[in-house]
Amino acid sequence: MTWLALFDLDDTLTDLSGAFSRWTTEFASQHRLPDDAAAWLIAARREGPLDRFFAEVRQKFDLAESADQLWANYRARIPHLVQLYPNVLDDLGSLRAAGWRIGIVTNGMQDNQLAKLQHTGLAEAVDGCCISDAVGLRKPDPRIFRRAAQNCGTTLSPDDWLIGDSPHLDIAGGHSAGIRTVWISHHRTWPQDQQPSHRIATDLRQAVRILLSEEPAPQATVIPPPHPDAGPSRTG
Repeated sequence: MTWLALFDLDDTLTDLSGAFSRWTTEFASQHRLPDDAAAWLIAARREGPLDRFFAEVRQKFDLAESADQLWANYRARIPHLVQLYPNVLDDLGSLRAAGWRIGIVTNGMQDNQLAKLQHTGLAEAVDGCCISDAVGLRKPDPRIFRRAAQNCGTTLSPDDWLIGDSPHLDIAGGHSAGIRTVWISHHRTWPQDQQPSHRIATDLRQAVRILLSEEPAPQATVIPPPHPDAGPSRTG
Protein backbone atom coordinates (compact mmCIF):
# COMPACT_ATOMS: atom_id res chain seq x y z
CA MET A 1 0.00 0.00 0.00
CA THR A 2 1.27 3.44 -0.93
CA TRP A 3 1.08 6.06 1.78
CA LEU A 4 0.84 9.81 1.23
CA ALA A 5 2.79 12.48 3.09
CA LEU A 6 1.46 16.03 2.74
CA PHE A 7 3.93 18.74 3.71
CA ASP A 8 3.39 22.36 4.55
CA LEU A 9 5.73 24.64 2.58
CA ASP A 10 6.70 27.74 4.55
CA ASP A 11 8.84 27.12 7.65
CA THR A 12 8.47 23.37 7.14
CA LEU A 13 10.34 22.71 3.90
CA THR A 14 11.59 26.26 3.32
CA ASP A 15 13.10 28.69 5.78
CA LEU A 16 10.61 31.49 5.19
CA SER A 17 11.47 33.19 8.48
CA GLY A 18 15.09 33.57 7.37
CA ALA A 19 14.02 34.82 3.95
CA PHE A 20 11.64 37.33 5.52
CA SER A 21 14.43 38.66 7.73
CA ARG A 22 16.64 39.18 4.66
CA TRP A 23 13.76 40.86 2.85
CA THR A 24 13.18 43.33 5.69
CA THR A 25 16.80 44.48 5.48
CA GLU A 26 16.51 44.99 1.73
CA PHE A 27 13.15 46.71 2.01
CA ALA A 28 14.31 49.12 4.71
CA SER A 29 17.40 50.03 2.68
CA GLN A 30 15.50 50.52 -0.59
CA HIS A 31 12.94 52.81 1.05
CA ARG A 32 15.49 54.59 3.28
CA LEU A 33 13.56 53.71 6.39
CA PRO A 34 14.75 54.37 9.97
CA ASP A 35 17.38 52.14 11.53
CA ASP A 36 14.81 50.23 13.57
CA ALA A 37 12.49 49.58 10.61
CA ALA A 38 13.64 46.02 9.92
CA ALA A 39 13.02 45.04 13.54
CA TRP A 40 9.57 46.66 13.42
CA LEU A 41 8.69 44.74 10.24
CA ILE A 42 9.66 41.42 11.82
CA ALA A 43 7.67 42.18 14.97
CA ALA A 44 4.63 43.36 12.99
CA ARG A 45 4.48 40.28 10.78
CA ARG A 46 1.98 38.01 12.49
CA GLU A 47 0.13 34.99 11.17
CA GLY A 48 -2.61 36.30 8.93
CA PRO A 49 -3.25 37.90 5.54
CA LEU A 50 -0.28 39.67 3.99
CA ASP A 51 -2.46 42.33 2.38
CA ARG A 52 -3.34 43.53 5.88
CA PHE A 53 0.33 43.51 6.86
CA PHE A 54 1.33 45.68 3.91
CA ALA A 55 -1.49 48.11 4.61
CA GLU A 56 0.06 48.55 8.07
CA VAL A 57 3.53 48.94 6.56
CA ARG A 58 2.36 51.61 4.13
CA GLN A 59 0.65 53.57 6.90
CA LYS A 60 3.53 53.21 9.36
CA PHE A 61 6.19 54.53 6.99
CA ASP A 62 3.99 56.82 4.86
CA LEU A 63 4.98 55.10 1.61
CA ALA A 64 3.78 56.33 -1.79
CA GLU A 65 3.22 52.84 -3.23
CA SER A 66 -0.15 51.21 -2.61
CA ALA A 67 -0.43 48.28 -0.24
CA ASP A 68 -1.31 46.04 -3.20
CA GLN A 69 1.86 47.12 -5.04
CA LEU A 70 4.03 46.56 -1.98
CA TRP A 71 2.54 43.10 -1.60
CA ALA A 72 3.07 42.28 -5.29
CA ASN A 73 6.70 43.41 -5.07
CA TYR A 74 7.17 41.19 -2.03
CA ARG A 75 5.71 38.16 -3.81
CA ALA A 76 8.06 38.71 -6.73
CA ARG A 77 11.14 39.05 -4.54
CA ILE A 78 10.70 36.55 -1.70
CA PRO A 79 11.05 33.35 -3.81
CA HIS A 80 14.60 34.48 -4.66
CA LEU A 81 15.44 34.83 -0.98
CA VAL A 82 13.86 31.57 0.24
CA GLN A 83 16.14 28.62 0.88
CA LEU A 84 15.35 25.02 1.73
CA TYR A 85 16.23 23.71 5.14
CA PRO A 86 19.32 21.44 5.02
CA ASN A 87 18.91 18.07 3.27
CA VAL A 88 15.24 18.59 2.35
CA LEU A 89 15.54 17.18 -1.17
CA ASP A 90 17.53 14.18 0.09
CA ASP A 91 14.97 13.49 2.83
CA LEU A 92 12.03 13.71 0.43
CA GLY A 93 13.96 11.44 -1.92
CA SER A 94 14.25 8.86 0.86
CA LEU A 95 10.49 8.82 1.25
CA ARG A 96 9.90 8.43 -2.47
CA ALA A 97 12.48 5.64 -2.65
CA ALA A 98 10.49 3.87 0.09
CA GLY A 99 7.35 4.06 -2.04
CA TRP A 100 5.66 7.11 -0.54
CA ARG A 101 3.72 9.69 -2.49
CA ILE A 102 4.63 13.26 -1.52
CA GLY A 103 2.50 16.38 -1.78
CA ILE A 104 2.68 19.99 -0.68
CA VAL A 105 -0.33 21.83 0.70
CA THR A 106 0.13 25.53 1.41
CA ASN A 107 -1.78 28.71 2.02
CA GLY A 108 -0.71 31.68 -0.05
CA MET A 109 -0.90 33.36 -3.43
CA GLN A 110 -0.33 31.15 -6.46
CA ASP A 111 2.39 33.27 -8.09
CA ASN A 112 4.40 33.47 -4.89
CA GLN A 113 4.16 29.83 -3.87
CA LEU A 114 4.71 28.40 -7.35
CA ALA A 115 7.84 30.54 -7.73
CA LYS A 116 9.18 29.14 -4.44
CA LEU A 117 8.58 25.59 -5.66
CA GLN A 118 10.42 26.29 -8.91
CA HIS A 119 13.37 28.18 -7.41
CA THR A 120 14.02 25.59 -4.70
CA GLY A 121 13.63 22.49 -6.88
CA LEU A 122 10.65 21.25 -4.89
CA ALA A 123 8.42 21.20 -7.97
CA GLU A 124 10.35 18.20 -9.32
CA ALA A 125 10.63 16.49 -5.92
CA VAL A 126 6.92 15.96 -5.20
CA ASP A 127 3.95 14.24 -6.83
CA GLY A 128 1.65 17.23 -6.57
CA CYS A 129 0.84 20.43 -4.74
CA CYS A 130 -2.22 22.38 -3.66
CA ILE A 131 -2.12 26.16 -3.16
CA SER A 132 -4.98 27.87 -1.36
CA ASP A 133 -5.25 30.74 -3.82
CA ALA A 134 -5.62 28.30 -6.72
CA VAL A 135 -8.45 26.25 -5.19
CA GLY A 136 -10.30 28.80 -3.07
CA LEU A 137 -9.70 26.85 0.15
CA ARG A 138 -7.36 27.55 3.05
CA LYS A 139 -5.87 25.41 5.77
CA PRO A 140 -7.19 24.25 8.23
CA ASP A 141 -10.24 23.49 6.03
CA PRO A 142 -10.14 19.67 5.62
CA ARG A 143 -11.20 19.98 1.99
CA ILE A 144 -7.84 21.42 0.96
CA PHE A 145 -6.06 18.28 2.19
CA ARG A 146 -8.43 16.07 0.20
CA ARG A 147 -7.80 18.23 -2.87
CA ALA A 148 -4.05 17.93 -2.32
CA ALA A 149 -4.35 14.14 -2.26
CA GLN A 150 -6.27 14.25 -5.54
CA ASN A 151 -3.52 16.40 -7.06
CA CYS A 152 -1.09 13.64 -6.08
CA GLY A 153 -3.19 11.03 -7.88
CA THR A 154 -4.71 9.40 -4.81
CA THR A 155 -7.38 9.80 -2.14
CA LEU A 156 -6.87 10.63 1.51
CA SER A 157 -6.83 7.74 4.00
CA PRO A 158 -6.24 7.39 7.76
CA ASP A 159 -2.77 5.99 7.00
CA ASP A 160 -1.66 9.28 5.45
CA TRP A 161 0.25 12.06 7.20
CA LEU A 162 0.33 15.85 7.39
CA ILE A 163 3.64 17.44 8.37
CA GLY A 164 3.79 21.12 9.27
CA ASP A 165 4.90 23.79 11.71
CA SER A 166 1.56 25.46 12.53
CA PRO A 167 -0.51 23.91 15.35
CA HIS A 168 -3.66 25.61 14.06
CA LEU A 169 -3.31 25.49 10.28
CA ASP A 170 -1.44 22.21 9.86
CA ILE A 171 -1.99 19.97 12.86
CA ALA A 172 -5.60 20.94 13.57
CA GLY A 173 -6.24 20.77 9.85
CA GLY A 174 -4.79 17.28 9.64
CA HIS A 175 -6.93 16.16 12.56
CA SER A 176 -10.06 17.53 10.89
CA ALA A 177 -9.15 15.70 7.67
CA GLY A 178 -8.82 12.39 9.56
CA ILE A 179 -5.11 11.83 8.94
CA ARG A 180 -2.07 11.51 11.17
CA THR A 181 0.15 14.49 11.95
CA VAL A 182 3.75 15.42 12.69
CA TRP A 183 4.40 18.85 14.18
CA ILE A 184 7.72 20.48 13.26
CA SER A 185 8.43 22.21 16.54
CA HIS A 186 11.63 24.16 15.74
CA HIS A 187 12.26 23.66 19.48
CA ARG A 188 9.02 25.39 20.50
CA THR A 189 6.62 24.15 23.17
CA TRP A 190 3.29 22.70 22.08
CA PRO A 191 0.39 25.08 22.91
CA GLN A 192 -1.73 23.51 25.62
CA ASP A 193 -5.02 24.73 24.13
CA GLN A 194 -4.56 22.67 20.95
CA GLN A 195 -5.29 18.99 20.35
CA PRO A 196 -1.87 17.28 20.42
CA SER A 197 -0.11 16.18 17.28
CA HIS A 198 0.34 12.42 16.79
CA ARG A 199 4.11 12.92 16.66
CA ILE A 200 6.52 15.82 17.24
CA ALA A 201 9.81 16.42 15.41
CA THR A 202 12.30 19.22 15.84
CA ASP A 203 13.02 19.41 12.11
CA LEU A 204 12.17 17.82 8.78
CA ARG A 205 14.86 15.14 8.94
CA GLN A 206 13.48 13.82 12.21
CA ALA A 207 9.94 13.98 10.79
CA VAL A 208 10.95 11.84 7.80
CA ARG A 209 12.58 9.29 10.10
CA ILE A 210 9.33 9.10 12.05
CA LEU A 211 7.35 8.45 8.86
CA LEU A 212 9.71 5.74 7.69
CA SER A 213 9.41 3.93 11.04
CA GLU A 214 5.61 4.07 11.36
CA GLU A 215 3.14 1.26 10.91
CA PRO A 216 -0.31 1.68 9.28
CA ALA A 217 -2.92 3.43 11.39
CA PRO A 218 -4.84 1.03 13.64
CA GLN A 219 -8.13 -0.04 12.15
CA ALA A 220 -11.35 -0.48 14.10
CA THR A 221 -12.16 -4.12 14.88
CA VAL A 222 -15.33 -5.19 13.14
CA ILE A 223 -17.24 -8.09 14.77
CA PRO A 224 -19.34 -9.92 12.19
CA PRO A 225 -22.99 -10.62 13.03
CA PRO A 226 -23.82 -14.19 14.08
CA HIS A 227 -24.66 -16.63 11.34
CA PRO A 228 -28.43 -17.06 10.97
CA ASP A 229 -28.14 -20.77 11.78
CA ALA A 230 -26.12 -20.22 14.93
CA GLY A 231 -27.74 -20.89 18.31
CA PRO A 232 -28.07 -18.34 21.08
CA SER A 233 -24.79 -17.01 22.40
CA ARG A 234 -23.75 -17.76 25.94
CA THR A 235 -22.10 -15.44 28.38
CA GLY A 236 -20.63 -16.51 31.62
